[in-house]
Amino acid sequence: MSIILCLCAISMNAQTLKQQGASVEQIVPEGWEHKEAIGDLNKDGIKDLVVLAKPNFKENMKTRDDGYEYNFNPYILAIYFGQEDGNHKLWKQYEELFEPDSEYSSVDVDIEITERGTLNIDTEFFASAGGWSTDMTRYTYRYQNGDFYLIGKESTELIRNSGEITTVSENYLTWKRQTIKDNAFEDVVKKETWSKLTKQPLEKLGDNEL
Repeated sequence: MSIILCLCAISMNAQTLKQQGASVEQIVPEGWEHKEAIGDLNKDGIKDLVVLAKPNFKENMKTRDDGYEYNFNPYILAIYFGQEDGNHKLWKQYEELFEPDSEYSSVDVDIEITERGTLNIDTEFFASAGGWSTDMTRYTYRYQNGDFYLIGKESTELIRNSGEITTVSENYLTWKRQTIKDNAFEDVVKKETWSKLTKQPLEKLGDNEL
């Protein structure tokens, strides 16, 4: 019985992100979709690693009649701080940060660590039925005071049937909002307006779904 329990534990552990590793291949289970970003987030002079992974748990997979396989597993975001020995050690993992895909809508996510050491998380929402809009949002986080705080957000909405584009940029360091209206199908003059935001405590990564 103890051997069986041990084997089950090993099998379950193989299907989770590892606590540390020298590369993304050592961290992400085989068969999982994943993206990575490398850069110095905590300003200690050592490169850190951010992993965006999508599991392949069968209970969240569905195969269409034509053979196409949906993966409804939500993305997992994990931040690893670099160590002097060359490994990356897990700092925090977020499992409920992104909305999972469905048969009629999907969320594409990308990640980037900038030269300034900020973390950009880009999301693009697309509905194949029930709506004409495509929404793209960039969230910018900075590591400070022991956590990642949202310092900026830029959202773009495209109405596919009319070509209307609205981009709203919010800066949570200056507390200003810029709104630009444009059209993808027409040669129009962009309309730009500015407004002030009400100051409030900065939002931490993980406080809200992206």
